[in-house]
Amino acid sequence: MNKRFTLAILIAGSMCAGFFSACKKESKAGGTTTTTTSGTATSDEDSLKYLMYNTMQVSYVDGGRSTTTSLPTYYWYSNVPTLNPLSSTYANADSLLERMKEYAVGTGSTVLDRYSFLDRTGSLSSSLQDGVSGSLKKVAATSGDYGMEVTYVYADASMSTTYLYVLYVDKNSPAGQAGLQRGDRITAINGDTNISYDGTSGSNYTKVINALYNSTSVTLKVNKVGTSSTTATYSLATTTYNINPVLFDTTYTINGAKVGYFVFYTFTSTYTSKGVASNTKTVLDALFSRFKSEGITNLIVDLRYNGGGSVTTAEYLDSAIAPASAAGKTMYYYLYNDKLTANLDQVGLEASVNFPASMGGLALDNVFFITSGNTASASEMTLNNLKPYMNVQLVGTTTYGKPCGFITFTLSDHDSTGKEQYLADLYAINFATENANHTGGYYSGISPTDSAADYIDAPWGSLTQDENLYNIKYYLTNGSYPANTGGRLAAGSNSGVLRVSKAPLNTKKFSGMVDYRLGKKLK
Repeated sequence: MNKRFTLAILIAGSMCAGFFSACKKESKAGGTTTTTTSGTATSDEDSLKYLMYNTMQVSYVDGGRSTTTSLPTYYWYSNVPTLNPLSSTYANADSLLERMKEYAVGTGSTVLDRYSFLDRTGSLSSSLQDGVSGSLKKVAATSGDYGMEVTYVYADASMSTTYLYVLYVDKNSPAGQAGLQRGDRITAINGDTNISYDGTSGSNYTKVINALYNSTSVTLKVNKVGTSSTTATYSLATTTYNINPVLFDTTYTINGAKVGYFVFYTFTSTYTSKGVASNTKTVLDALFSRFKSEGITNLIVDLRYNGGGSVTTAEYLDSAIAPASAAGKTMYYYLYNDKLTANLDQVGLEASVNFPASMGGLALDNVFFITSGNTASASEMTLNNLKPYMNVQLVGTTTYGKPCGFITFTLSDHDSTGKEQYLADLYAINFATENANHTGGYYSGISPTDSAADYIDAPWGSLTQDENLYNIKYYLTNGSYPANTGGRLAAGSNSGVLRVSKAPLNTKKFSGMVDYRLGKKLK
């Protein structure tokens, strides 16, 4: 659709931006420069470029129409020079955003913003805030998903052969309901057995991505976990479903004490956009109620595939896990850009969040987090917030490194008839967090207390086959971790070649640290 805008577009959404022929940007030092941008918006994409830029770099006030208030929302706005978002240099809003991110640099000119992005379907907001997977704000080719993640795994010690495996499956999803599970090896997709890894730009890789994440139906042939001879065929169709973020849970008795364990794969919000308790809250309430009644004195939270999500769910977990002595004390601090920080009361933002007066009731000696390079954002925030108040142990590998988060801005325009048109949800870094000891800034990730490998053929919860759990059991039994990082392999339970060495294929799954509450508070 072709439209021409010369002055202003009325924008609607959860928070908005406006379109003007000129913008004003103040430097970090406080000086002011005014630049008149040339060009006019001739398409929805032009509108999106300008609205995104204005929201990040100029001001969100009055739908972005204010010319007297300077309240940019981007955390690193002062690093970005004045740009013309309508320049033909930027083919689309995504390329403009990538250019802006290049200016978010830290020590040694390291680019810190690996995170900001545009969601053009609204699916992330639906899944994170309302707990419904695959629900779209904007009509697209697909709706819903299969509810599983897959990855390539090296199948021999020489790392010359790769197999495609199911990494995890949501219980409520089409894949979960059909019976697919962690450790199933996919041997054919739609009858095609040529699915070995050939690089992220390879034809096989592209074929797998399209079949599993960009289609509405698929047929998979698999070798079932734990056997090379049992095969099964699954025909799946995408659908929307209520996300169950807990993949597995159990309670062990180790060295005479009760130990709770659960696998948590996404921080879907505990309350929906309508303010009602979500399925995530129902699941977590039941889980922690059981842990409390069983009298656990140690807890293992498995976040090895958890890319984060809603801040309120991180707060729920911290409040459920932390000791009673943390009640009413600081859980974490927010850090904003200088303009927002100087006007917190005016804009309605919080400087910090405290633990509630009433805690979860657990009395834990230790909390263990199983981590990997896929453990990000709200996951890292959760464990970091607990460190000032209790013994926090990390087992696995170094986390992703994302101590910062988003306030969602929904960008829309109107056509010539006045009909609102959804363009995208903007996720650009708006804040960082620090724990009560002012510890944060872990852009290179958080190192584990003990290193352990992840093996795809290790079932959820196995104390003998999962090296992470083996090492934690060893610690609880002996007071220290195994001297070697191959403790599970030394026990002779597995050959060890099926080590998870690549990230989940669905790069769109990354969901960051999103604070929907702040979005509602912004004035």
